[in-house]
Amino acid sequence: MRKLSAALCLGLLAAVTLPAQADEVAVLDWRAALMETDAAQRSMNELRNRLAGQQQEAESLGQELQQTQQRLQQQGESMTETERRTAMQEFQQKGQRFERLRQEIGQARQQSEQQFLQQAEPKLDQAVQQVIDRHGVEVLVDPNGVLHSERELQNLTGEVTEILNTLY
Repeated sequence: MRKLSAALCLGLLAAVTLPAQADEVAVLDWRAALMETDAAQRSMNELRNRLAGQQQEAESLGQELQQTQQRLQQQGESMTETERRTAMQEFQQKGQRFERLRQEIGQARQQSEQQFLQQAEPKLDQAVQQVIDRHGVEVLVDPNGVLHSERELQNLTGEVTEILNTLY
């Protein structure tokens, strides 16, 4: 994180100190460029389809947990000890299953994203280099790292996305 912050600061410093020519400084949101590609959309759809059953089960369990909690709050005092104990055990079991599903879904998403990024990195590098060469960019900064600019900086994100779509 410190390296990224330092790089953004250096990029901003370079942007401020360079003479203002049309394309020397530009911005690129590389995350957006990647996530807007056809390949990223396919990857997200595949993940959604693969996790649909688990996601649906988690949503159902979440609703059941809410219903059980409401029932315990509203009727808890009028329930017998056995009914209350049974409801609490059911609540705990469903809660544990819900938490496991939530973790499994999160891990699957994270693994899918990492796999996609690893596969996309060489293509991203290639697309960024093409855009840098085409526009004569000397400093390329992340849009989130630009605190102030006296002029509109060229945003190359869309162009990088277009090139990435041709590389898949």
